[in-house]
Formats: sequence, C-alpha cells, structure tokens
Amino acid sequence: MSRFDASWRAGTDVYLDPDPARLRGLLWRRAFAYGLDVWLIAIVSWLVALVAWPLWPAVFTLIPLAYHSLQIGGPRSATFGQRLFAVEVRRLDGGRPSLLQALVQTVLFYVTVMMLTPLVLLVAVFNRRKRALHDILAGTLTLRRSDEPELLLPTGARP
Repeated sequence: MSRFDASWRAGTDVYLDPDPARLRGLLWRRAFAYGLDVWLIAIVSWLVALVAWPLWPAVFTLIPLAYHSLQIGGPRSATFGQRLFAVEVRRLDGGRPSLLQALVQTVLFYVTVMMLTPLVLLVAVFNRRKRALHDILAGTLTLRRSDEPELLLPTGARP
C-alpha cells in the first residue's frame, strides 16, 4: 500500500507533507510552464480578438480565466504548459481540483499577481511545500507529476 493510499484511508491530508521528490525543481518548472501558457493564451486571445474585435476587453479577460480554470479543473489537473513540464495541481487531500476550485485558484492568481506582482511568487520560495499565495488561499498544491498509478475516486469519496 502506498503512502498516498494509507493517508487517504486514514482521512488525512496527504499533500500537507508531500514526497520531497515531487517538489524538486518545481519552481523553475512552474515558471517555464506559465511562460508557455502566457504565449498560448496570447495567441488564442489575438485570434479571437481578430474575429470579435468589438469584444476585445472581454476576450482578454475571459480567455485566461477559461484557459486555466478548464484545464486545472479538468481530468489532467494541469494546463498545457504544466503538462509539458510534468506539473499538476492537486487538492490537499490528493484529489483533483473541481472546476470551481480551479476557477477560484485562477482568479486568486491573477488578483494577487496584479496586486503584488512577482512578490506573490516569493511565498513559494520560502514555503517548504513550494506553495504560492494563490495555492494557499485556494487550498491547492502544485507538484511534479507522480509516476505512481492514481487512485481514481469521485471528489470527496474515500475507499
């Protein structure tokens, strides 16, 4: 039985103390993943804005929110950039974030970055779990993708 399975059965938050291997190199992976995501968001936004130019303010607001929320709240729990750099987002109990939790995390990310600029990322540098401010506020944890098979259960279910 893996540590994840044992913690899940015990009802504890397994990701409050994640495997150190899943945190190694995480910050640079997150940074590069976000850089790639910014490029993809920009391309999609400009293409949509060309077609619907009167709506460009809404396009440049809604596309980043949808891009992050739908992918993090989706079956892979990661954006395209995060997938490329083997990163995923999890709830503290190890499950995948719901669409609502992913939306909350995304909104918190953009709000905290607008208010605090790069300072929001300093929290992750000095946090032993490498959680950024928006991760802490949303109750999520971003980790390197695990090679272990995943225990597939519905949100909130326990074996």
